[in-house]
Amino acid sequence: MTLDQMLAFGLMATTIGLFILGRLPYDLVAVLALVVGVLIGIIPADEAFSGFGDDVVIIVATALLVSAAIARSGAVETAMRPLLAHLRRPQAQVPVLVGAVTVLSMVTKNVGALAMLMPVATQLSRRTGTSLSYLLMPMSFGSLIGGVVTLVGTSPNILVSKVREDITGEPFGMFDYTPVGIVIALTGVVFLSFAYRILPGDRRAASGSMAAAFTIEEYSTEARVPEGTPFVGRPVSDLEVMGEGRVRVTTVIRERFRRYSPRPDWTLRAGDVLLLSGEPEDLERVVARARLRLAGEEVAEAEEAEGDDAVAEGVVTADSPLVGATPAEAQLRRKHGLGLLAVSRSGQRLNRRLRRLRLEVGDVLILKAPRHRLGESLGALRILPLSERDVALGSRKRSWLPILILAVAMALVAAHLVPVAIAFAGAAGAMMLLRILSMEEAYQSIEWSVIVLLAALIPVSNAIQATGGTDLIAAGLERAAGPLPPIAALALVIVLAMAVTPFLNNAATVLVMAPIAANLAERLQLNPDPFLMGVAVGAACDFLTPIGHQCNTLVMGPGGYHFGDYWRLGLPLSILVVIVGTVLISAVWGLNPV
Repeated sequence: MTLDQMLAFGLMATTIGLFILGRLPYDLVAVLALVVGVLIGIIPADEAFSGFGDDVVIIVATALLVSAAIARSGAVETAMRPLLAHLRRPQAQVPVLVGAVTVLSMVTKNVGALAMLMPVATQLSRRTGTSLSYLLMPMSFGSLIGGVVTLVGTSPNILVSKVREDITGEPFGMFDYTPVGIVIALTGVVFLSFAYRILPGDRRAASGSMAAAFTIEEYSTEARVPEGTPFVGRPVSDLEVMGEGRVRVTTVIRERFRRYSPRPDWTLRAGDVLLLSGEPEDLERVVARARLRLAGEEVAEAEEAEGDDAVAEGVVTADSPLVGATPAEAQLRRKHGLGLLAVSRSGQRLNRRLRRLRLEVGDVLILKAPRHRLGESLGALRILPLSERDVALGSRKRSWLPILILAVAMALVAAHLVPVAIAFAGAAGAMMLLRILSMEEAYQSIEWSVIVLLAALIPVSNAIQATGGTDLIAAGLERAAGPLPPIAALALVIVLAMAVTPFLNNAATVLVMAPIAANLAERLQLNPDPFLMGVAVGAACDFLTPIGHQCNTLVMGPGGYHFGDYWRLGLPLSILVVIVGTVLISAVWGLNPV
């Protein structure tokens, strides 16, 4: 072993050790490893930041942005809503949610697919009493197995395709992963549909987040029934049923001044003004589905055309000029550019129109304004923003356009008309150009720590290959796998990739393991494709810890999971994937001598 090889292995071992300890952020560890690699001479200085220009980094960043746009549109939730009313027990909920997130993960980033459907799971849990711990971890695992079906489903597939291109001159295509991945996905969904019972069903979501600290009472909002809405001529009870009992119609104002406390059989008319009471998420859902018009949005249309609009939640402070005044008297819209969407007043149910409500200290307001004016107006009115809460009411633009844009991008990639990076970058640009996402929302949707981690580790992992370290490891694997039949050597590669991923991030695992697996195949005089596929499957299917993949981390708090809970469900699923994956890869790709 040469000095450079020892330094490269030592740097990687130290990096993995710091990842395991978890005392420093992963992205900081990766940057420190990059700097040390340059200082000790195993990474050329002019290549230190080459990872930031790698196509893989661009693909991951833009895929996160596209996923965020789809999540904000609410299109997926709307599509699933007719089915949700029939999902009353976990025996039906788990297969449907796991199946849905698995399918979505086939065509978009798996963490984005999971983020889209987590609110649906939370809603089902609240409505039916099913423990979230039964739903979220199976959904996380479903998002991982769904990602192995297509090239763009998960980062390891993209990275393995790049390694194959470097070795053979031809990358894996969009659907080269499908014959193996689809069977693994179906097997996993069936397993999770029954095995969720392994999980503890009495866990409650962790309450350590800032959002859990807020104890804001329900909001009151004002909405108009416009011409053309499907609820004209229907009773009030139909509207409340749509809110699943979480939204109430407290007052109906008709002919401008006539106020009624409606009975359930009260028939709605076009032009009626409704005072609704409920949580922002539930109010937003009813307003969107019933095609009502929020009062604060009706007066804001002209200004919204000027630029991106934003929604904020804030508290009226003691020195605010709004105290004792109505929104009309304070000229909230005309002078400050703010549209009042909803008000929450602790301990009281409001029954006055918002523009005539005299505001008090401690009132919590949901306000909408052009983004460039929002901060200045809140400061001028001494309204303290609650920046830790994401407000749904008035902030979503429900549309199928993001789904259409993503479908076009995927079609272009499948037809080999554009590279994956260009397709996703184009889709991201189109969504911002069409104002599906604002520039600020786009930057917020990208997990920059993941981007920095990936970009910094690419040169570090390349150092092992550049110093001949991968050849050295492949020789050791060859000695270990030499006495084994080819199918056992393939299984060993999958197991090693699975074992390394919880401690080294799945993308980093591929960067290290894929060249080694290809080298091993060459030394064994076998086709490298099945070994590269084995690395992709093993690196993508991390079910054993909450730290190996963002999806597992994402559900840990809301599901109330402990570190050891992942082993309960993850270990048998891992064994199943190794068995099924080994058999399928050898059958589809062949372990033939070259």
